[in-house]
Amino acid sequence: MPSASTGCRKPFLPGEGDLRSDRVADYPARVGIPAWGWFVVAAVAIGAGVALLITDRARRTAKNRERRRWAALRGWQFAEYDQVLPSKWQHGLLPQYGGAVATDIVVGSTFTADGRRQVSVLDLVMAGRTVAVLVGLRCRRSIATTLELWLPEVPVPRDSELDLLGPVGSRYAFVGDVATARPLVTPDVVDVVEEFDEDVTVVWAENDWVLAALEPHAADPTQLESALRALGKLADLVDPFEVDPNEETERDEDGGPADSEDTVRDGTS
Repeated sequence: MPSASTGCRKPFLPGEGDLRSDRVADYPARVGIPAWGWFVVAAVAIGAGVALLITDRARRTAKNRERRRWAALRGWQFAEYDQVLPSKWQHGLLPQYGGAVATDIVVGSTFTADGRRQVSVLDLVMAGRTVAVLVGLRCRRSIATTLELWLPEVPVPRDSELDLLGPVGSRYAFVGDVATARPLVTPDVVDVVEEFDEDVTVVWAENDWVLAALEPHAADPTQLESALRALGKLADLVDPFEVDPNEETERDEDGGPADSEDTVRDGTS
């Protein structure tokens, strides 16, 4: 038989005597903000987010136009997007950004002191954000070993699997093989490395490319040209043209040495 206390228990009515409901219901009033104020705060936050997206979009559009004009002035090709291109390289800062895509891509060729070399410039984009701008020059042959040159304040990717060689100018060198890399790091290479601006996070050589990664804010056409000049000097040092490629081709075709006048003309055009 139920006790008198349980038999006379007052039925529970939602909200009546429920301190939790009272707290929830009275929270805006207790903190001094009316209910409509929270809607205003939410609307302002949403508006700020939309404004940031619009500003970012406008900035990217302006940079896209600037990059496109620069490519046209140089007679180079421009492409909006490439999902595969970044997978061409595995070193530098790329191990940190697996799955990144390339946008605002420029491809062409430029002359260095030793001849013509292929150029690639691209924005490296991860989750909709530009994390770096890559500039690369292609060499005629593969470099003997991978070489990375990092600013001392920039953390090196832990999974790079490279060995520390030591300081090279104001940067630190990490290499695939120390014994092979030492002869590559000549005083001339040290001088060229010092020509890269502090906004160039890392300079590296892998396979038949020399590359540099710039901070996104430091990649206007003038800064890109500066990085390309320094990369051109580095490419000429690690991949010298021991034989004029035009002369070598003509010798193969004709079975004899090329005409010296033609060689000079081709090499200086």
